[in-house]
Amino acid sequence: MIDFYYWTTPNGHKVTLFLEESNLKYNIRPINIGKGEQFDPEFLKVAPNNRIPAIVDNDPIGGGDAISIFESGAILEYLADKTGKFLAKSAPKRYETLQWLYWQMGGFGPMLGQNHHFNRFAAEKIPYAIERYENETRRLYRVLNDQLAGKHFIIGDDYTIADMACYPWALYADRQNINLDDYPHVQAWIKRIDERPATKAAYALIAQYNPDQGKPVTEEARKHLYGRTE
Repeated sequence: MIDFYYWTTPNGHKVTLFLEESNLKYNIRPINIGKGEQFDPEFLKVAPNNRIPAIVDNDPIGGGDAISIFESGAILEYLADKTGKFLAKSAPKRYETLQWLYWQMGGFGPMLGQNHHFNRFAAEKIPYAIERYENETRRLYRVLNDQLAGKHFIIGDDYTIADMACYPWALYADRQNINLDDYPHVQAWIKRIDERPATKAAYALIAQYNPDQGKPVTEEARKHLYGRTE
């Protein structure tokens, strides 16, 4: 059984996409980041960087004691190795997948996240910051669009953890001031993933665990999300 420390963010959805696709048994332990639960001492034992997602695998690869893993990319790679699904076991497909997973972790996620913040959540609108992150967002969408040309998924015909990592961020294109009509291969790729039953199941969890998603950020949530440094 996988204990999954989850909240309804793009990084959280990456892991629910995998869990639903693979039919692994899992138990959700919600961490309400708007209430500061990511700073609870018990959670920090699992995720010392006080960020979701994180997992505890009570039946780990190779047996033995339960292990904990934080960072969404590391979780996806671990679960792929555990199940033998969505990541090739050998080169070149394995490393082609991993380079796009790391591309998401190092760029597509962080840069789009900063775009979200300065466009939607920052108390002060800073034109330079907005322009910088919108420009980088457009560059990254172009990279992804070019990679998807002539392909069903990022690596080709096979749906992989690279797709699971990128898709939840691309869903927020409208919040990033991105018109997906300018990136037709990305637009078609999103629609293909939208139609997967596991995708529908993963996103149905939002209504169950965070029915207030989409409402304005409260002052309490702003303090926990943007102001705490300990």
